Formats: sequence, C-alpha cells, structure tokens
Amino acid sequence: MKLKDFYQKAVKAGIEADLRGKKAIDELLSKRKKDYEALSDKEKKYFDSDLLTSPFDDTRILNGEGDSDITSLIAGIDVEAPELVAIDNLRKRGIKIDLALAHHPEGRAYGHFHNVMDLQVDAFFSKGISIATAENLLFSRKEEVARRVHAANHERSVDIARLLGIDFMCIHTPADNHAYEYVNDLINKEKPKTLGEALDLLYGIEEYQYAAKNNNAPTITIGSKSARVSKIAIEFTGGTEGPVGIYEKLSASGIDTIIAMHQSEEHHKKCKECNINVIVASHIASDNLGVNRILDKIIGSEKIKVYEFSGFKRVSRKKV
Repeated sequence: MKLKDFYQKAVKAGIEADLRGKKAIDELLSKRKKDYEALSDKEKKYFDSDLLTSPFDDTRILNGEGDSDITSLIAGIDVEAPELVAIDNLRKRGIKIDLALAHHPEGRAYGHFHNVMDLQVDAFFSKGISIATAENLLFSRKEEVARRVHAANHERSVDIARLLGIDFMCIHTPADNHAYEYVNDLINKEKPKTLGEALDLLYGIEEYQYAAKNNNAPTITIGSKSARVSKIAIEFTGGTEGPVGIYEKLSASGIDTIIAMHQSEEHHKKCKECNINVIVASHIASDNLGVNRILDKIIGSEKIKVYEFSGFKRVSRKKV
C-alpha cells in the first residue's frame, strides 16, 4: 500500500465514523473550498491544502513521499524524538519498518489541532444542548487551546524523522471517532442501569482489560457502582476536553453520567458540582481502541506487519 493511500483511507474511515455525518462534513469541505478560492494568491501560498479534502486538522503525513510503499509499520500512542531514535536503532538491527505511526498529533497536525474541537458542538447538540449555547461555550475554550498550542515546538519530532529518513504520520480524530463509535454503540445497545454495569461493559473490551492488568483500569471517579444511570454522554472525540461550563447545560438536559477518556481536575470538580457521575475509561486504553479499529479498516486484507510500542497494543477485530 502506498503511503498516500494509507493516509486517504484513514481520512475516509474517520469520516465514516464521525458523529456529524457525511452530509455535514461534505458541507464543511465545500465551505472550505469556497473560502480558499476567495483567498489572495499570497494567502493561498500558506494554506494547508489537506483541508480541502479532510475535515481533520490533526491527521497528516508528517514526513515522507506519498508514493512510498508501506509493508510494515510501528504504531505508538505518542511518537516523538526518543521513539524515532528507537525506530532508527531497530532498523539498523535489520527490522524492516516503513512507517512510524503516531496517534497524538505532531508537527503541522498539532499546529491547528484545536480546529477539530468544532466536532464537540454536534456532540453537545445530540445531547439536547442548543447549537448557539454549544458554539458560544466552545469558542472561549477553543481559543484557550489555540493559544497553548501556538507556543509549542511543533516541528521538533518531525525534524528528527526527516534527519533519520523515517516516514512519519499521525492519526488522531479519525481514530478517536472509532473509539467513540464503539463505546457509544455498546452503551446504546446494552443500556446499563447502574455505573457498575457501565463499568462492566468497558471491562468486556480487550484494550481496557490490558490497561487494567497494568494498573490503568477504567475507574468511577464520581458516584458508586450502585448509582443509577439513565442518560450517558461519551467524551471520546473532539480533540481535547471541552468547555467546563457545558456540564451545567448537560445536567439540565438530563445527562447524569459522563464516560470520558480522561478528565482534568477542573472538569472533575464541575461534574461533582452538577451532580454528574463520571467514569474515566483510561486515556491510553481508549486511544488503543480507536487506533486498533481504524487500523483494521485501513489495512483490510493487505499484508502489513504492525509492530507495537509507546503504549500501543495491537488488537485486531474481524468486524469493525
């Protein structure tokens, strides 16, 4: 498989699993094309052309030519300078690795990664929050993330990949979409009546079992196993944590439980204040679930060897 095809399959699979639906994403891409056409020649020079075909600012080929052949890859949740040096050493030992695949964004995929947070508006809307409320609350949070991201040394790891001649790519929101889809479908199908039942459903997933064996199990952080639940919101996609003020609105709309990948202390305190139960599913295990599911779709029947490192454990499913 060519690197460009690998990338395009990742974007396509991400769209298929996106909670916004294909129609909304087509409209988004159409608007971007119109905005691009309205730019001056000088502005077009600095425009990220991937935005015309992909709604995911945080998923990119970071280093490498699109016509490179990918017969093997090594996947990790975080791939930075130390991991890339490790890959170089592995290749010197005769291990064939054509692609370094990260989950968390690096380089230019991190530069505008805050833009994927717009997805959260649709997630909140699906739980009974008005579009206007969701957009207004998200706006200040998105700006906060943008300021933090702007100060980062984006190209640090990409420079190492370039020096070592390693093809490098990251898949973030498309993978998170697959984790969200899987857990959301499971919750909707099984309809747990207590936090304990919801927790048991997570424990039935191999990625969370592996995490539990390594002391990173899904955990109830607010509530008890016997606490009753009726309306659950899954916080698995949309770049990063949303606005803390959204929890008052979610509680008012009937949400009594959050299942989150991870949760900051500020968000934890707000959920407690709003009487919302919380299960933290384990960040890295949730990332594993998403990466595994999207790899199944990308690779399909192709014979591509997948090596594991940096917190990633390969689990392949026949049905994705």
